[in-house]
Amino acid sequence: MYLKRIKLVNFRNYQQQEIELSPNMNLFFGENAQGKTNILEAVFLCAIGKSFRAKKEKELINLEKKQAFVEIEYEKSDRSGKIKIILDDKKNIFLNDIKQSKLSDILGKINMVMFSPDDIEILKSSPAKRRRFLNIMISQLRPHYVHSLNMYQKTLEQRNNYLRQIVKENKPEEMLEIWDESLANYAKEIYEYRNEFVGKIKEKISNIHSQITDRQEELKLKYISDCENKETYKEELIKSRKADIERGYTSKGIHRDDIYFFINKKQVNIYGSQGQNRTVILSLKLAELEIIKEETEEYPILLLDDFMSELDGKRRENFLKNIENTQILITCTEEFTICEKMCKTFQVKNGNVENKKE
Repeated sequence: MYLKRIKLVNFRNYQQQEIELSPNMNLFFGENAQGKTNILEAVFLCAIGKSFRAKKEKELINLEKKQAFVEIEYEKSDRSGKIKIILDDKKNIFLNDIKQSKLSDILGKINMVMFSPDDIEILKSSPAKRRRFLNIMISQLRPHYVHSLNMYQKTLEQRNNYLRQIVKENKPEEMLEIWDESLANYAKEIYEYRNEFVGKIKEKISNIHSQITDRQEELKLKYISDCENKETYKEELIKSRKADIERGYTSKGIHRDDIYFFINKKQVNIYGSQGQNRTVILSLKLAELEIIKEETEEYPILLLDDFMSELDGKRRENFLKNIENTQILITCTEEFTICEKMCKTFQVKNGNVENKKE
């Protein structure tokens, strides 16, 4: 698949911009804070329905305006389509000019994999970053996953509220059984999705990482969850009930899941070098790309946000040569040319995009 056209109106620092893309490689260069990453953010928004960096969606609207919209036309092997998202007091989503009632209605229409320097936080930061990586990948391929995740989160919030009411209002503890049963049902669904895709990652990532490191390193993953078994998880909720009441929140559940990465049996985020951490992230993202290709029978869009700054010239060339049949959108501070795949180059300056070279 590939993106044909991006249209931005009052989105971030863009007042009105239309970009015709190459189905191969598209490079957006310019100084920092000119709007390069905003273009990738617009693609991410139409693919996932959310920004990868804004905490509130009103941040996406130009400061001087009350409404913004993003429109992307895409082409797949069997059909073409258009996604439009209008942002004002609320978010309105349109697929082929028909308003959609649920976010999940657009998931999977545009599949993408994104690289950025901040991806290193997947390894080095909290488990929430690793869960977020899984959530983004799975939601593109299994839209129902988003429903299960949202229902789990709502149930979790209700249980946490009731835990606090037990202390403040002397509510009966026995009522927690209602939330425990519902929480366990959704947790089991989510666990099954995550376990499936962690398994797929394991199949891919070990061989990818071995090739990248000239077979000097062995990369392994371990998925940690309280929710492998529904009944066991319910027992854990009962065991931790007293402590949860004291804390005022639920300490066990799918919201505590984690993935550990090991190189030659040593945990990467503790013992790995900076170079090893970067290589693991590269392997992880390439595994994601291969999984999406196998699931959809089409290559996803590849978004590289200042990713090339992490690689020297030779490694850039080798990296891009090994990604065939994939539309790539790259942002960088300086213009560069790599092999014959470079089809379009755009200069970005003060929220304006100019096509420099075909």
